[in-house]
Amino acid sequence: MSDRIVILDFGSQYTQLIGRRIRDMQVYCELLPWHANKEEALDGHTKGIILSGGPQSIYAEGAPYIQDYVLDSGLPILGICYGMQALTYKLGGKVLQSTEHEYGLTELDVPAANPLLPQGKQIVWMSHGDHVTELPPGFSCLATSPNSPFAAMMDEPSKRFGLQFHPEVHHTQHGEEILRNFVLRICNCQPGWTPGSIIEESVKAIQLQVGNGRVLSALSGGVDSAVTTSLVQKAIGDHVTAVFINTGLMRQGEPEQIEQVFRPILGDHLIMVDASERYFAKLAGVTDPEEKRKIIGESFIREFEAAVAGLEEHEFLAQGTIYPDVIESKGIGVSEAHRIKSHHNVGGLPKDLKFKLIEPLRSLFKDEVRAVGKALGLPPELVWRQPFPGPGLAVRVLGEVTPERIEIVRHADAIFNEELEKADLMHMHIDKDGKISGSSQAFAVLLPVRSVGVMGDQRTYSEAIALRAITSIDFMTADWARLPYDLLARVSNRIVNEVPGVNRVVYDISSKPPATVEWE
Repeated sequence: MSDRIVILDFGSQYTQLIGRRIRDMQVYCELLPWHANKEEALDGHTKGIILSGGPQSIYAEGAPYIQDYVLDSGLPILGICYGMQALTYKLGGKVLQSTEHEYGLTELDVPAANPLLPQGKQIVWMSHGDHVTELPPGFSCLATSPNSPFAAMMDEPSKRFGLQFHPEVHHTQHGEEILRNFVLRICNCQPGWTPGSIIEESVKAIQLQVGNGRVLSALSGGVDSAVTTSLVQKAIGDHVTAVFINTGLMRQGEPEQIEQVFRPILGDHLIMVDASERYFAKLAGVTDPEEKRKIIGESFIREFEAAVAGLEEHEFLAQGTIYPDVIESKGIGVSEAHRIKSHHNVGGLPKDLKFKLIEPLRSLFKDEVRAVGKALGLPPELVWRQPFPGPGLAVRVLGEVTPERIEIVRHADAIFNEELEKADLMHMHIDKDGKISGSSQAFAVLLPVRSVGVMGDQRTYSEAIALRAITSIDFMTADWARLPYDLLARVSNRIVNEVPGVNRVVYDISSKPPATVEWE
């Protein structure tokens, strides 16, 4: 088992970024809620604890706090933003409850050499209201900023540190170096979280869980389910059967492509089911996105049960749930109020599920899944396939889901992707100067509105398509892709002329946060 860093989450929108930065160092880390118990946080492999930022004041009623076992553990501790304030308050320092907040880029001055921060002036990202006004006993000041007399602090003998700014955010000049100093030097973690080690540990875990049992794999054609299926097959061989349910909500040509790719890999252990008519019947009249997800999640299981009814008994179901699915669905932060949406693999399954779940990717971020897929020898077209939601095009058709509306968004989506491929903008590129081009994910959305237009001298009253393209490194945050105007014009012209029932195309320029990548 790899060395482990635990991140106790106090509700910051940046907490997942801390995890990504640490995983990039090939060190395993895990996000836990601030109120996680000692057994969860301290498992014998934990080498250090990071206290995340958070939206609250430590003086607020019911504010999150640091549990005693954290300090009693004797492990190195790094408090970030709220985490620093909570650490200060817990250890007897003083925090000023401020009416003015400090957001954005700030110059930090680090006057002396220290184990954590590079010396000198540097630019950092601040996002806080309260700030430390008196250090706890035993702590010394590491850095100052114009609005924070104690922008960083340390108690070197105890290996306890606090930062008022966010090192995990790309805007912080030496953020990666700061986190590396804490994880690799102060906590003395040994990098061991590699694709090879992930595969080895996953295979052992699957074999231990399954024994001589049989597994069904929920194959959707995306990279997550493909890697899941491959891992399970590597672990238990022909004791796995993959089932692909054609929901009628797939991208253009996808069911055919899936069979072409996976039939040689799985042979007779691939079962293809066309359930599109049954899905559309269940979704008729439904407009609420959460209800859509629940219907699709339950239908998915029921179709599985019907598909394998005549096979040998299968006790287990393998799913491609990944870490961001768990984080967004469970609301790892301060309370369930922070939950963004249910995920089809996490929040949409029926309570009377007859299978025991196997989720070998549950602790992996998307880029880690791709790295594992590459190491397993999966085809590049699968490994680099763009993310696609489990409920499929149903959550890209806002409002009622019908075969006609699905076909509209499917056709528009295919045009958008075709033009991006031609322009070599289907994937994100970062040049040597850090300039980003292309997209990490791109798709079309059918809006539940109609608008007036003119086509062929005739007045139209038709539907609107929104194009969404984002750039992202970790998919926990994202920015809208700055696609060339001539490409957008070409896509818009093709959609309006080639897709019946559409007379207007708009481009989504929202970032995540505050928006999510998908519209539903």
